Amino acid sequence: MLQHDLSALSAFLAVAEEHSFTRAAKRLGVSPSAMSHAMRALEEGIGVRLLSRTTRSVAPTNAGEDLLRRLRPALTEVQDALDQVSGLRNKPAGRVRLLVPRLAASTVLAPKLGQFARDYPDVVLDVTTNDSRLDIVAEGFDAGIHFGEYIEKDMIAVRVSADLRPVIVGSPGYLESHGRPKLPRDLLGHRCINFRHGDAGLYRWEFERGKKSLSVAVNGPLIVDDLDLVIHAALDGVGLAYMSEENAAPHLASGGLVQVLEDWCQPFPGFFLYYPSRRQQPAALSALIDVLRM
Repeated sequence: MLQHDLSALSAFLAVAEEHSFTRAAKRLGVSPSAMSHAMRALEEGIGVRLLSRTTRSVAPTNAGEDLLRRLRPALTEVQDALDQVSGLRNKPAGRVRLLVPRLAASTVLAPKLGQFARDYPDVVLDVTTNDSRLDIVAEGFDAGIHFGEYIEKDMIAVRVSADLRPVIVGSPGYLESHGRPKLPRDLLGHRCINFRHGDAGLYRWEFERGKKSLSVAVNGPLIVDDLDLVIHAALDGVGLAYMSEENAAPHLASGGLVQVLEDWCQPFPGFFLYYPSRRQQPAALSALIDVLRM
């Protein structure tokens, strides 16, 4: 098989089993002349005669019988493997490697994991949480989830969350000591909790009101890359924090956090699942999209 492709070996197997070029050609859906040519090329290539031919029959030589004994199970195994891989097109099975930022893992993926595992027990969902904007193709992932603004234009994107609304929050104690900012530029005089998005660096807080939009590079005593730390630090009065309304909601309801700059915090498109191409898309990935799709 080092020098001869599967079609030539399959041709030999068919002729040896059918004892006829005509029947073997019909079995493989080719012409008898093409079958005869393939066999001549195979025998000339390996330098051994594999078939004895008469005007009325075809039979394997001793060398052909020896090859046949080894070839039949090998080709059967190859065909079984191809059938199994081909079956992944229609049956959700196998492994799906997914790259997600931690916020999407907790808000988009986690609530659907149980449903996905129950509906598709033959799929292994291999999830990597990473806030860096990695190249999913170069890193070997099947798909990723991220904010729409970060997804490259050549990717296919499917919405998997509702719009998100950011909030700026602080503890009552912090606001009593430092006052409430009235405009985004006032944040430059406040102690703020910075969030590092992996290799992308520190996140600039983004604001929008009417036709005005701007971003502010804030400063403060703490830089973290974990949302839970942001929330705990804000509750403990370390400084103002930028997070999603969904994450802040229970603490706003309890009074542990207070929202500021409400008019400048407008909703924006949320998370999208993205992948390189629809061509020959595995059924397992299609199943994941169906479960997460909004």
